[in-house]
Amino acid sequence: MNRRLARIRTVQALYQIEMTETAPSEAMASVLQDNEVPDDFFHGLVNGTFSHLQEIDRLLTDALEHWSINRISRVDRAILRLAVYEMKYETDIPVNVSINEAIDLAKGFAGEEESGKFANGVLSKIAETLEK
Repeated sequence: MNRRLARIRTVQALYQIEMTETAPSEAMASVLQDNEVPDDFFHGLVNGTFSHLQEIDRLLTDALEHWSINRISRVDRAILRLAVYEMKYETDIPVNVSINEAIDLAKGFAGEEESGKFANGVLSKIAETLEK
């Protein structure tokens, strides 16, 4: 499983966790397709994001202007949460890579340029906060 696919499956798992309140392990198993073999990166992203959810949501809430975290679609919320987790806790991944991957995911899942711009704005603000 490459990193791009791991991120896609992570967004799907985080979405499922929020929608159904299922355990992360069950959500991870349910999003895998055909012969996909999960790797440590995928497990780390899902479990890490889930375990740091309160801190991640606090950072998102602080970065949102004229929005509450609950107004963001669940898919966009999952993408932003994943990106913030990567930016804050995955020190081997450059912040700009996490932001670019989130923008691509937002465009791909939403199919709209605006979702990518929204993700870029929020995550850039969080990146500035994390640099301080």
